[in-house]
Amino acid sequence: MSDLTTKEYVVEYIKALKAVEDEMEPYKEHKRDLRKNYSQNGWLTKNEMRQAVRAYRMLKKGDDLNQFTDFFDQLSKKVGSS
Repeated sequence: MSDLTTKEYVVEYIKALKAVEDEMEPYKEHKRDLRKNYSQNGWLTKNEMRQAVRAYRMLKKGDDLNQFTDFFDQLSKKVGSS
C-alpha cells in the first residue's frame, strides 16, 4: 500500500488534471476558431455545424448507419434550402 493519503492523492490528481487541460487548451482554441471561421464566412450556420458534429459523433461511436443517413438527409434538406 502507498504512503500517500487520500488528500495527497486528490492534490496529485488535481495537478495532473490541470496539466492535461492546459495541454488541451490550444486545441479547444483552434476548435473555437474553426467554428467562428465557418460562421463568419457564411459556409455553415451554427445549427448546421451542431448537426455536423452530431453526425460525426454518431459515426465515431459506431451508431447505426441508417440513423446517420437519416440525419444526413435532414441536414442536406436544410442546407439545400438555403
